[in-house]
Amino acid sequence: MTNNLLDVLNQRAVFIGVVCSFFFQTIITKAQTHAEVKLTEGGPSLIIDGKTYPPFAYMSYLGEEKYYKEVADAGIHIYNIPAYLADRGINSISGIGAFRKPIWVGENEYDFSSVIDDFDKVIAADPHAKVIVRLYLDPPLWWERLHPEASAHLPDGSTFRQCYSSEIWKAKTGKVLEDFIEWLQKSSYNTNLAGIHVASGLTEEWFYHPKQYQDQNPVRLHAFRQWLKDKYRNNGALRKAWNMPSVTFENAQLSNVDEPVIRKEWRNPDQDQNYIDTYRFHAEVLVDNIAYFCKIVKEKSNGNLLTGAFSGYHYYVGDARRGHGALAKLLDCPDLDYLSSPNVYHRVIGEDWPAMAAINSVHLHGKLWLTENDTRTSITTLLKDRSNGIAPPGQYESGVWLGPEDMDTSVSFLWKNTARMLAYGYGGWWFDMWGGWFSHPELLNVLEKTQQLYTNFSLSPGIRMKPQIGIVVDEEISFWDPTYGHLTENILSNRYPLAKTGTSYDLFLRTDLESMPTSQYKVVWLMGLLELSAKEKSSIKKWNKQGVTVLWTNGKGTEIFSPNADDFFMEGKLKWSAPELAGIWDKAGVHRYIDTDDVFYIGRNWMGIHTIEGGERTINFPFNAQVIDPLENKILYDSTRQFNLTLKPKSTVLLRVNPLED
Repeated sequence: MTNNLLDVLNQRAVFIGVVCSFFFQTIITKAQTHAEVKLTEGGPSLIIDGKTYPPFAYMSYLGEEKYYKEVADAGIHIYNIPAYLADRGINSISGIGAFRKPIWVGENEYDFSSVIDDFDKVIAADPHAKVIVRLYLDPPLWWERLHPEASAHLPDGSTFRQCYSSEIWKAKTGKVLEDFIEWLQKSSYNTNLAGIHVASGLTEEWFYHPKQYQDQNPVRLHAFRQWLKDKYRNNGALRKAWNMPSVTFENAQLSNVDEPVIRKEWRNPDQDQNYIDTYRFHAEVLVDNIAYFCKIVKEKSNGNLLTGAFSGYHYYVGDARRGHGALAKLLDCPDLDYLSSPNVYHRVIGEDWPAMAAINSVHLHGKLWLTENDTRTSITTLLKDRSNGIAPPGQYESGVWLGPEDMDTSVSFLWKNTARMLAYGYGGWWFDMWGGWFSHPELLNVLEKTQQLYTNFSLSPGIRMKPQIGIVVDEEISFWDPTYGHLTENILSNRYPLAKTGTSYDLFLRTDLESMPTSQYKVVWLMGLLELSAKEKSSIKKWNKQGVTVLWTNGKGTEIFSPNADDFFMEGKLKWSAPELAGIWDKAGVHRYIDTDDVFYIGRNWMGIHTIEGGERTINFPFNAQVIDPLENKILYDSTRQFNLTLKPKSTVLLRVNPLED
């Protein structure tokens, strides 16, 4: 027997030993944690072992016990820890290295040592910690080489990671997920385990890696043809839709969703349905995978573990190649508890940073939204300075990776995160990516106060301050955009002025148009619906009769349908300014609480104002209200319809507003 062979056997023995020492242990001190999302008066709420938890967590790629201790002292007891099946970086564009050792080291062989280390750090800092494991499912290189038939096939004949349409990849990875959960359940960490966040693709966010855009694996084509059969049922319907007399389910081809940008106008529905179907299939494959792995988590844990994923970035990512255009389908998944995205990356002072999806549709379907607050601060560190060999040269060093220069702006950013989450009824985690981003008394104070505000003030739907603006967006608009997002962004960039019109708004998917509570709205904006169906045209007439003003922004401009037909009408305008929108709101009778262009949030008895310049502001309510400074727990006004505020420059003010009976 050669020395090399002995080394291999010894290494395998070590790996198997790691598995056996934990996988088969049977001593469990307490029953498994039960975590769930329940609909309450204030919206979807996070319940763990029968107790409502503030839906705020902490995560770091380079988790350190000292930072865990800081956030535990701030009252946070939910943590996300990263775990990886492979030793490959999460960003195949930047070339970033792996953050942890791989778990999946051979067929039926696992090394859980990195997970053990992370759990131990968290529990040492916070014995009461509840942990959600973000498990990255991309396969190891050894597995790709062993299973080329289940990998993406590139045009040059090479393979790359997984083919998302491969049943072999799903089944093999699903078995690893089952084994991982079983090990956790039989470990001493069982009482701290709260959920599994299933992750895959570029940056863990279920984006296709660019190399997968042109995956030529035959199983992908086979799956597409089966998808077409399920949709069209017969060849005649397929030929009519595609405007191709000779196409059949047996010879239909995937369109090239990665072709060079040549045309700069929207696709033609009479000529390009093959592209639209390819993109729909492309997106649905990813959400089907998310649902598949979430079901495994639920079944393996007897329904005790939370499930979540990044998905549905239709409100920000306009490049359909990424695969985020099937949120509506995923929202019907019974095994999914929450969805996530970062805030949009226009991270400048004085602008709104909304989540990347229609949160009201997420809530409508009973799911919790947890935003990723990867907010840069003035003490934000660079990856190259925090780790060895992970950061590629010249990467992660400029632009969005840099924080503001001063602490005041940093604090205002975190309070803006908090104000938006409270007013819009969702949660999130503070993402301390490279460690130490929030390790300052003023910043930790925001984290601590956010926990306290959620706990100390009752959850409320805020009936009397519900938005009077309803926005409807089509998550498939990017399918029709051959510029990979440029045309789409011309329309969706209206998300920024919307937040500076002195009121709040609801955001729904087009597929939920019939379910949205239109009786509360004075304006409905159909934003990015390139064509209207007969039912949608009928809805506009119905809303107008009810006194609702309707804006329809398509690919050419905006049409305004007013209850007073001769009041105003406009064409050719895609992008609107905050003053222009405010003028429309005024004509439509929308109540605006403030008449400046500060970022403004109101809802669920919370009000937030984010400003650059500061100065005097006058707030007007449509009702009598008690106004409380929640940080000082001080009543500012027992009953008022109007009051003045003095805002500091580069600040965010958060107030509690309790409407009073008239």
